[in-house]
Amino acid sequence: MERHRGDTREPDAAGAAPAHEGGAGRARLARLALLALLASILVPLVAAGLRSVLWVPVGVAGLALAAVGVWWALAHTGVLRVLGAFLSVAAPVTVLALYAASGVLGPALASLALWALAVTAARTALTPDRPASEEAVTEAPHAPWVLMNPRSGGGKVGRFRLAEKARAAGCRVALLDAGQDVVELARRAVAEGADLLAVAGGDGTQALVAEVAARHDLPFLVIPAGTRNHFALDLGLDRDDPAAALHALTDGVELRVDLGYAADRVFVNNASFGTYASVVTDPAYRDAKARTTLRTLPGLLTGEDAPGLRMRAGRTHVDGLQALLVGNNPYGRVVDAARPGRRERLDSGLLGLVGVRVGSTAEAARVVRGPRSSGGLVRLNAEEVVVEAGAGGTLPVGIDGEHVVLPSPVVCRSAPGALRVRVPRRRPRTPRGGGATADWPRVARSALGRPSPPR
Repeated sequence: MERHRGDTREPDAAGAAPAHEGGAGRARLARLALLALLASILVPLVAAGLRSVLWVPVGVAGLALAAVGVWWALAHTGVLRVLGAFLSVAAPVTVLALYAASGVLGPALASLALWALAVTAARTALTPDRPASEEAVTEAPHAPWVLMNPRSGGGKVGRFRLAEKARAAGCRVALLDAGQDVVELARRAVAEGADLLAVAGGDGTQALVAEVAARHDLPFLVIPAGTRNHFALDLGLDRDDPAAALHALTDGVELRVDLGYAADRVFVNNASFGTYASVVTDPAYRDAKARTTLRTLPGLLTGEDAPGLRMRAGRTHVDGLQALLVGNNPYGRVVDAARPGRRERLDSGLLGLVGVRVGSTAEAARVVRGPRSSGGLVRLNAEEVVVEAGAGGTLPVGIDGEHVVLPSPVVCRSAPGALRVRVPRRRPRTPRGGGATADWPRVARSALGRPSPPR
């Protein structure tokens, strides 16, 4: 296939800007971030005076009590679970009521909104203008294969007439039967001359075929026909219009993205160890997710069945984890104002690790302090991580939502740029490709127009 490295910017309609304009725009955003950060501090001080400072510990205490309530609700049964559910709601409501009665609720909410604006502007100011490793495609594939799971996503393949549209676009369509080996079918497609592999299905099926495409250095096309399709979301695809992904065949660009490996199993999103992986092993989980989770969590968090994971990533060693999420590239924090729980980029060459180690009420309260490598919430990035548990010979793992059992210890690693993904040139949620955090010294230098030192 003929390809060339062209201008990696999106068209003007997508909001791209020349490099010098992008630099000026980032400086303006950096100044906005600093002004919003300063305003988030001054607003409560001006509106409520120094007493607003005294109300900060009250808010922190409310969050800590809410965290304790969530812990009781998840890790216990009976009266303590009911009390925990009540506390998780009552604590923040009480704090808001106290704020309102003292006349600081308005300033507190304004300060929170300004802080969110500051963080969003800071992250955007530190994010490169254009996606990394993007190539313009000058020739359509001659023999594209599309593997479709007609049961995925509640029947999206049929509902959106994906098979008919794919055939009209010149694709050879293979509909998956129940229990069919999707990897073997993908290998057959390659043997029969496929020059592009596509999947209409969930993330688990996407990962299996993506590995075949990567092994043969073939372009891979994602058609979001599953239930959640987080991989498609982070590629910028429209999950509400799966057929739009077919535009990549004739008007597409190619991205080089990473793949994650848990032992010899590929994942495009994440591999989960501990509580979640154990919950999904229960046969009742598929039909009653919430009920099964609430029934099994107490034993997995505090009982004899608690996983007790050990993790080694570089020089960091953490024991006693109840749960560990290994992401193919780091996920944003759920509380981030910009793209919560999303991946800003898929080509960093890093795994994003998020672990939970809460064994008591006191540790649950300390979670509000935020991620620490030695605290109740562990968050770091690494190229490789080793996971093991107890003296057992195997570990249950949830790989892109599918349950598997792997020999312990499990080595997870990133395969940088292993997969060629073809996406439509114009897509509604084009990732910017930065994954920047709110590094305030760098933001200040950007606001002043000074270059940042190498990181």
